[in-house]
Amino acid sequence: MSNTFVIVGLGNIGEEYADTRHNVGFMALDALAKQKEISFNSNRYAYTAEFKHKGRLYILVKPTTYMNLSGKAVNYYVQEEKIPLSNLLVITDDISLPVGKIRIRKKGSDGGHNGLKHIQATLGTEEYTRLRIGVGNNFPKGKQADYVLAPFDEDELPDLIPTLERMPEIIINFGLLEIDKLMNLYNK
Repeated sequence: MSNTFVIVGLGNIGEEYADTRHNVGFMALDALAKQKEISFNSNRYAYTAEFKHKGRLYILVKPTTYMNLSGKAVNYYVQEEKIPLSNLLVITDDISLPVGKIRIRKKGSDGGHNGLKHIQATLGTEEYTRLRIGVGNNFPKGKQADYVLAPFDEDELPDLIPTLERMPEIIINFGLLEIDKLMNLYNK
């Protein structure tokens, strides 16, 4: 059993995407990096940071491949670290959940999310854990792309900020708890 965990936060690089709904995966990792007082470095296909906790190594990965090619970075770090897919956590935005609501699943479909679609195509499986963070779906028909590439509205922040503040605890517990226990604890 490997004591290394690869935690991937999905998003798009570049200042224009920094605070957008699609970058909530990056925001989750940034919250953990801030708490642990670590910084990200530019590496192959991603910005990465790492820390140890209770004998476990956590490798945080923010792909630089842009959302639609996220699988390249995920596959590279899974192979590089020689971890089982059970030690991979992908954090992503989800328009089917209200802002700030989270859902942890140990496998599942891509739900129409292009980042997850590419990861599943690259890994050849949907058997990996994903943590979805709700970004809401308050957009007119046909405007989904504009919506997820826009920043959160001011009135959404009271729902989002407490969720981001809980990310360090949830991510660390991913490495400490059985997945079913993790889901029972946080899928409320």
